Amino acid sequence: RRRTSFRAPDSWFKSLFVRKVDPRKDAHSHLLAKKEDNNLYKIQFHNVKPECLEAYNTLCAEVLPSIHRDSGYPCELVGTWNTWYGEQDQAVHLWRYRGGYPALTEVMNKLKSNKDFLEYRKERGKMLLSRRNQLLLEFSFWNEPVPRDGPNIYELRSYQLRPGTMIEWGNYWARAISYRQHNREAVGGFFSQIGDLYMVHHLWAYKDLQSREDTRNAAWQHEGWDEVVYYTVPLIQHMESRIMIPLKASPLQ
Repeated sequence: RRRTSFRAPDSWFKSLFVRKVDPRKDAHSHLLAKKEDNNLYKIQFHNVKPECLEAYNTLCAEVLPSIHRDSGYPCELVGTWNTWYGEQDQAVHLWRYRGGYPALTEVMNKLKSNKDFLEYRKERGKMLLSRRNQLLLEFSFWNEPVPRDGPNIYELRSYQLRPGTMIEWGNYWARAISYRQHNREAVGGFFSQIGDLYMVHHLWAYKDLQSREDTRNAAWQHEGWDEVVYYTVPLIQHMESRIMIPLKASPLQ
């Protein structure tokens, strides 16, 4: 006797919309990040009580450079800023850990017995409204951030991408970065690994706000820049721009 199979109508209907996904051979972090230096970055956002900002900056200047200079810590302070335009009464710190996650773990363990840092953290806690951080990798097609003389203002452009679009973003910006090197404005490009995911941060340096305006407008004179903008804008869910002023202790001035 012939047996017949039965499939519920709704099951058959749903099967029409099943999309086959090609397996990716590697994580986007392996495809987009630099492999030769194994650097890991941490960016910190500290929202400071308005009346405490000056004291907070003084406290940071006393402690953070000492960690940066101590060869016993495999980390470097890349830059430290106050936000000028954007979220007010905010400090932003960017650290580099040479050696990746093992270096980060080593620093964290050593700081647990650093009396100056523990006192700094205790005092800092009295001054903050909130804080958050992210662990980042740097895009392979951006230059590594290196100290620079000032005076400069810095723009941190942060993009929340649609999940699954990081490779596409990287492919377009690997070409686009060549359009934004003429005034040495490109400082660093990073994407998140822990914290808010599918986040991209582009760090730029300008002499002043007018220089920023002129430099950004000049990019549109390069053939291909309009195409990059056209194809990357749909990948973005949210974007934010901060104009930041470096603190005296910042290697990026």
